[in-house]
Amino acid sequence: MKKKKKRAQTTMRLNILFLFVFLLFSMLILQLGVVQILNGEEARERLNQTENAKASVAVPRGLIYDADYNLVVDNEPVRSITYTPPKNGDSHRTKIELAESLAQMMEMAPNLDELKALVNERDKKEFWYVYDADNRKLIEERLPETDEELSASELYQLQLDLIEPEDYNYFDWNDPYRLNVAIIKKELDQAMELSPHIIKNENVTDEEYARVSENLSQLPGIDAKIDWNRVYPFNDTFRSFIGNVSDADKGIPRENQDYYLNLGYSWNDRVGESGLEAQYEDVLRGQKEVIQYTINNEGDIVGTKTVQQGQAGSDLVLTIDMDFQQALDEIVKDELEKYIAQDPYRNRHMEDALVAVLDPQTGEVLGMTAAHYDREENTYTNQPHRVVYDAHIPGSSVKGATVLTGYQTGVIDIGTVLNDRPIKIAGTPLKKSWRTFGLINDLRALEQSSNVYMFEIAMRIATARYSYNEPLRSFDTSSFQTMRNYFQQFGLGSKTGIDLPFEATGYVGTNIIDGGLLLDFAIGQYDTYTTLQLAQYVSTIANDGYRLAPHIVKEQRQANGDKATLGPIVNSQSPQLLNKIDMDERYIERVQQGFRLAATSGTGRGHWANNPYNVAIKTGTAQNEFFVDGEKQYTNNLTLVGYAPYEEPELAFAIIVPRAGVGNDQNGIHHNIGNRLIDAYFDIKEQKATNN
Repeated sequence: MKKKKKRAQTTMRLNILFLFVFLLFSMLILQLGVVQILNGEEARERLNQTENAKASVAVPRGLIYDADYNLVVDNEPVRSITYTPPKNGDSHRTKIELAESLAQMMEMAPNLDELKALVNERDKKEFWYVYDADNRKLIEERLPETDEELSASELYQLQLDLIEPEDYNYFDWNDPYRLNVAIIKKELDQAMELSPHIIKNENVTDEEYARVSENLSQLPGIDAKIDWNRVYPFNDTFRSFIGNVSDADKGIPRENQDYYLNLGYSWNDRVGESGLEAQYEDVLRGQKEVIQYTINNEGDIVGTKTVQQGQAGSDLVLTIDMDFQQALDEIVKDELEKYIAQDPYRNRHMEDALVAVLDPQTGEVLGMTAAHYDREENTYTNQPHRVVYDAHIPGSSVKGATVLTGYQTGVIDIGTVLNDRPIKIAGTPLKKSWRTFGLINDLRALEQSSNVYMFEIAMRIATARYSYNEPLRSFDTSSFQTMRNYFQQFGLGSKTGIDLPFEATGYVGTNIIDGGLLLDFAIGQYDTYTTLQLAQYVSTIANDGYRLAPHIVKEQRQANGDKATLGPIVNSQSPQLLNKIDMDERYIERVQQGFRLAATSGTGRGHWANNPYNVAIKTGTAQNEFFVDGEKQYTNNLTLVGYAPYEEPELAFAIIVPRAGVGNDQNGIHHNIGNRLIDAYFDIKEQKATNN
């Protein structure tokens, strides 16, 4: 009986427990229903409040210094008014109200005419169209009935086309306030969500900056901050190679927008567009500050947090000494101006003088310049980009490469004697040297710039048999490519490898036997080369056959916020070997001797024999014929390559003066430039050594 009574009590307790658990589950289900049905909207709002979005803020761009650590490119602080749209953007009405508020605090241009110039007819139409919902409704009513399906952009353009002048002239476009509103609204429209967009950063007055700053609480998304612009303490010196940075209005290049956006750029970020600014964009741009925004379901920012600290772009140190570069600019301009003035008629086609100076042992660019004469404006300008972009027929200055090609192919050797006499190929003009030398060896051929010696090398490479006034027989057409391949070892006809976004490689002629074009090639009268290519070629000879890539940037340094001192070195540019001329060292030494003799007892002795710096050179005069209004014009390209000192070269140079006059004393201009640049280089070097 006791056992039965105990089992009954246990069963009752279990039932009570089960009932209690059942009631708990029922209450839980009821509560879930309340949350889901009655409080679902509130729960979703809370969830949306935790939605995060990231945006980046640009940092100051890296500075650029010259070889002596003088500032070449600086950042100038400027006041800036910016707009950062919320997630999903603002409505047109909100932007218009914001623009109307800002237009009461600042002006987008200093006078009415400049304001008008910033607002075109399309701007007026767009402003009127979005200003009021009734305006949009009116245009929708004007839309013609059609079965054709239009894309969103086509439909929008059609709507704009239906807006008449009497529509948008509802506004007084002579009113400065209305113009300011329209211009500001256009800037607001260009902003991307959560990305700061510059509305104005030029000529922001103290009063404008203060008014905007004081009213930021009433201007959602607007900020007043300090921005920067690039400034150039040396003005136009070396400016073509430094390059440009886009402004905030242009932002990233639209043709490469996907590339930049994938790298974390914003639409209105400034980027290097040319020169070193473009080449070293990844170094100069720095690391953006990344901000994480917490946004509610209405798109309002309810919290911010910096998740990545910004870091200013690294600074660049150039190989260029701006003192020498400025001296080089002045020398070339002065000589060009002087030679054009001394005989204006015969020099009526002379417009340029181009110079490149390298350190042959490191590849460092010591200076590049080009003076250009604008005949229509009667002005002289500095256009150094021509040194790497413009290619010209070089003439005899490339004969060092021809002789070395002869050595490499085995058609001549040190001391090989050939007969310098006029050569006549059927159907072509007589080919000869500037004088008939008779029997002449390789060294004297370089010293006296024998054309015929080079012709013989070319014919031997082509296995051609020559008889006076007959066509060349057994001519191997592949010899064109053979000689070009050897020339390219010196950088002639190939890229030099300079650290710039673009360089020209010159014109390559066709491989035609007629006219003895291979013979013309051998004396620099066929293919064209840039001044920089000639400088690399002579540097390779000066550097015992080692061809180095020229470079303008020497160091990358970490920014430290102090312009007077530089941060630690991040990267230092070492000499970059492109190739080594594969031949016996005696051959390179032989050509070096020929270049030295050209300065002391050969074609350049009248200009170089007394130079105290032991210069080695090779001169060139190329016939440059062209037509003007159907009439053939005769000019000469004057070229000069060289290096100094002969024993331990510190600099190598190339000079081209295209389209010089014929028949007068023009042979001095390139020699004068060469002498003066060498004197300037060593004078500046000595002066700085004394000061230190």
